[in-house]
Amino acid sequence: IPPRTSDAEMLTLAVMQALLGYTSETRFLRYARKNLLGMFPNLPLQSGYNKRLRKLATTMTWLISELGRQTSIANDDVWVVDSAPVECARSRETVKRSDLAGWAEYGYCASHSRFFWGLRLHLVCTLQGLPVGWALTGAKADEREVLNAILDATPHLGAGTRQIVIADKAYYGRGFEAGLDLAGIELLRPSRKGESPRPGQRFFKPLRQVIESVNATFKGQLDLERHGGKTVAGVCARIAQRVLALTAAIWHNDALNLSVRRSLIAYDH
Repeated sequence: IPPRTSDAEMLTLAVMQALLGYTSETRFLRYARKNLLGMFPNLPLQSGYNKRLRKLATTMTWLISELGRQTSIANDDVWVVDSAPVECARSRETVKRSDLAGWAEYGYCASHSRFFWGLRLHLVCTLQGLPVGWALTGAKADEREVLNAILDATPHLGAGTRQIVIADKAYYGRGFEAGLDLAGIELLRPSRKGESPRPGQRFFKPLRQVIESVNATFKGQLDLERHGGKTVAGVCARIAQRVLALTAAIWHNDALNLSVRRSLIAYDH
């Protein structure tokens, strides 16, 4: 039976849900039936909406890359990288019976100064905040290995130039940095305790603030920490939905030639 709501309409609804701040699919569909029936006359029920979005998780990942490629800021030769916690449960009983057990695990959140149970969103983005590559892993995954995997799977949008990646102190190691150098990537990070001062590190703080600001956008405006996913497929779809929403907003702001590409103010009401 062909679906009455197309995949393109489903992806548009997913982006609108994230930008409008609806963490509940039921509440968003109630809002859509009241305000959006003129644009989406065949809205699915909540169960159908839920299943369709999970099946479209791979399409969301493709669309994130495609929208990013079409922007004028795609060829930025400076990227920033970091990870953000994605909490999935708090009570011990929930942890025991969660379908995410075995993937989600305990990790430490420095920004909240506490341990959490869940995953980490690893993000590589441009200085304008455009996501270039991302991955969702367990909370204890080695950030260096994840970065290598992201770079292997992500086309170097600044092809033909040497790419600069700005990271924090967790991305260290002679072998790790040598491997990046062979791939045409120059890693810039602050020096660790006991290391000699690294060149240019006094300039890192304002540039590192970019990725911190992007993570704050995910947490504050796109409700990353209130994703509500309870299964592996559900969490993957909801995180992809939020990355797609940010990318779509940047793509649209870029098409309008706005000075601040990452602003979501025009879309959150």
